[in-house]
Amino acid sequence: MPLFLIENIQRDAVISFPMLGDLHLNPPAGFTVFGFTIYFYGVLIALGFVLAMLYCSHHAPRFGIRPDDFFDLMLWLIPIVIVGARAYYVLFRLDYYLANPSQIIAVRDGGLAIYGGVIAGVLVLWLFCRKRELSLPAMLDLAVYGLLIGQIIGRWGNFMNREAFGAQTDIFCRMGLTPPGGATVYVHPTFLYESLWNLAGLLFLIVWERRGGRKYDGQCALIYFFWYGLGRAWIEGLRTDSLYIGATGLRVSQLLSIALCLIALVLLVIFGRRRHDPRQLFVNRKLKESEKEEL
Repeated sequence: MPLFLIENIQRDAVISFPMLGDLHLNPPAGFTVFGFTIYFYGVLIALGFVLAMLYCSHHAPRFGIRPDDFFDLMLWLIPIVIVGARAYYVLFRLDYYLANPSQIIAVRDGGLAIYGGVIAGVLVLWLFCRKRELSLPAMLDLAVYGLLIGQIIGRWGNFMNREAFGAQTDIFCRMGLTPPGGATVYVHPTFLYESLWNLAGLLFLIVWERRGGRKYDGQCALIYFFWYGLGRAWIEGLRTDSLYIGATGLRVSQLLSIALCLIALVLLVIFGRRRHDPRQLFVNRKLKESEKEEL
């Protein structure tokens, strides 16, 4: 099937997974409440935000962050991250959106780029930590847990929309898409690959950090950027809906992923060779400050 037809498969296409036998799914893209259509894409992104907030606020003290500070941060972070993710997506499809300006704010139909959200989020974190006199590396260590949770759940919004899948394939875990009255096309379920990749990263960080693996502030964030960059670099190469740099044929997210992965790896190696005093962790410094205040 030509590439342009694969990219435009309808949202009501029936989904199937041959490896699971005769399983066929046709989940609706959304539902209507009082005449207003609510898309599951948005619902799942919102659910990811909520669960990420609950997890991070509960574990914030482990990084020296007060839950109240984290909730205050979320008031700024959530809307700006969404704007950043949308702006990034629009920027690399500028010709289309200049011709269709009313579609720029049509976020409910999809079109959020994770890297745009990450860039906007890091900027907000830096400003917030500077204002509250908090450790940016420690806050990043906490935030990447929430980011992973949001990505794990949010990718299933792509499943509901029948989007963010890969090229045609006959791999054992392929996903079938059958448009009404059309032939079935088997593609890479790249949204599933990324969701599972992030789940593996989240579980590793939880177990590793709980066992005392974190030696310095910012270490969790570096591991995240290495892990996510590594996975996204190869997953992006399978997708058919990538954002490209002009007519160069270079995938924006793939290049950025490779760069982040390499930079994070170099920094992990450099910092890994140094000795780190546990007393310099932000959580331990805040604990020491609290003990002095009690005296």
